[in-house]
Amino acid sequence: AFELQNPPFRPTTGMKTPVAPLNDAQREYDAAIRTADVIFGVGPAGTGKTWFAAMRAAEALDRGDIRKIILTRPAVEAGESLGFLPGELDEKYEPYIRPVRDAFEEYFGTGRLEYLLKNGNIEPRPLAYIRGSTIKNAWLLADEMQNATEGQLKMLLSRIGENAKFILNGDPRQSDLPRGKSGLEIVRSKLAHVPGVVSVQFFREDIVRSGICQAIVEALEGA
Repeated sequence: AFELQNPPFRPTTGMKTPVAPLNDAQREYDAAIRTADVIFGVGPAGTGKTWFAAMRAAEALDRGDIRKIILTRPAVEAGESLGFLPGELDEKYEPYIRPVRDAFEEYFGTGRLEYLLKNGNIEPRPLAYIRGSTIKNAWLLADEMQNATEGQLKMLLSRIGENAKFILNGDPRQSDLPRGKSGLEIVRSKLAHVPGVVSVQFFREDIVRSGICQAIVEALEGA
């Protein structure tokens, strides 16, 4: 285990109960996160892909198994990009990490999360800024990866180093890229038989966010 650069600030608030899978898909996902080096979580919104990965990453950081959690996602949202948002890079990137940040706030509490962000133990990093890096002694959580091209995914996955785990989540049906430009399914297929890479498929019946969320997804996807 690693000792963090400074002793972690531990408030009295934060996660009180152990995180446990809620269905078979989450159990499969949990097993993959515990054993594999690269994990693909693919399926509709509301299935807990992002939340569950964030919780397991928080536990790994808490135990001292890793030094850092890196958060990334493609800068593609409904035709907009980072350049359209005001402020410095950290401020621009905040909307892209918000779903993961909410999960971390649930685990750590707001005060400790701010400490870990300031200390660099949790680091939001735009996908473009990962080029040239070697990620080691860390977990990387890559969200909304249906908006990454095959080239971006190849660049990202080639950054993995010692004692690193990459968790890539996305829903191919929700890509904001032009048709045929999303690389998620292409890369997932090419890596299907690579040791250390596990892909978990979520379906509409695995939605745990709420009953209305499942009904909306089913209606929009033509169930």
